[in-house]
Amino acid sequence: MRIQSINPIMLDFPEQLESERLLIRAPLWEDGTALNEAVHESIEELRPWMPWAQSLPSIEESESGIRQSRLEFLERKDLRLMLMDKHTGRIVGSSGLHRLDWEARRFEIGYWVRTSCAKQGYVTEAVHAITDFAIRELQANRLEIRCDERNVRSAQVATRCGFTLEGVLRKDNADCQGGLRNTMVFSKVRGVEF
Repeated sequence: MRIQSINPIMLDFPEQLESERLLIRAPLWEDGTALNEAVHESIEELRPWMPWAQSLPSIEESESGIRQSRLEFLERKDLRLMLMDKHTGRIVGSSGLHRLDWEARRFEIGYWVRTSCAKQGYVTEAVHAITDFAIRELQANRLEIRCDERNVRSAQVATRCGFTLEGVLRKDNADCQGGLRNTMVFSKVRGVEF
């Protein structure tokens, strides 16, 4: 397969998709307050794994982050996605496609879920839907999920969603406690898993 150089800003694809229980969509202006509430509820569970969750954000900081994410989505630099309960409209968590390589069509799926929605299958449901979206709409050749090897729940999501553990990168990144972490790399590859 020949790799073609493309201008990602010219790519058209939907800004939202649905799964059984979720509306999965690009961030919108005014999502900041609801996102801030979800982060405040979940900060203790997020802090060990998410560098951005080391301190509680203000509503203004959350809104500013949402607006920046909206711009990055439109520029095709990062595709953050909000996970919304289809029936209540409540933010369940956040996910998205990150570390985008448009030429190789390689994307990394990241995710987190608010504490009150944990252990209910929302992240697994979202990862399945986002994987299908990336394959169908973005012609993904490779999808990755990376996580700290101590983050057992995140690794379980990758496994449940059919991603293959390729290996562990030893002491490859700073962790949120000031040390170094080992990173598990899971993938799905066109022609192998899809």
